[in-house]
Amino acid sequence: MYSKKVLDTFANPMNVGEIENPDGVGTVGNASCGDIMQVFLRIENDIIVDAKFKTFGCTAAIASSSIATEMIKGKTPEEALQVKNADVVEALEGLPPQKIHCSVLAEEAIAAAIADYRSKKK
Repeated sequence: MYSKKVLDTFANPMNVGEIENPDGVGTVGNASCGDIMQVFLRIENDIIVDAKFKTFGCTAAIASSSIATEMIKGKTPEEALQVKNADVVEALEGLPPQKIHCSVLAEEAIAAAIADYRSKKK
């Protein structure tokens, strides 16, 4: 059902946890579907220098959060917004059709964290 990459990422997730005093936080999902993702960003000189996540969800949700936070490190917020759910799926070497929504949540959590960052900068 899951690719080896998904299972490896789930078993050894990168970037788990919170960033103290983050520059941006994005929370998406809902308890009714069972997946809730929270992404924390540290941004210095317009570069994402750290990204962490806390996810309550299934294997695909945790793997999507992990790989997505890894994908945006070193990027500007604008570049990070170009990371789409299809990129997350590709990086995970595929997700079952019924789990694609997990990659969408990762994309949305990144966008929400960047929106939060931008609202604090004003």
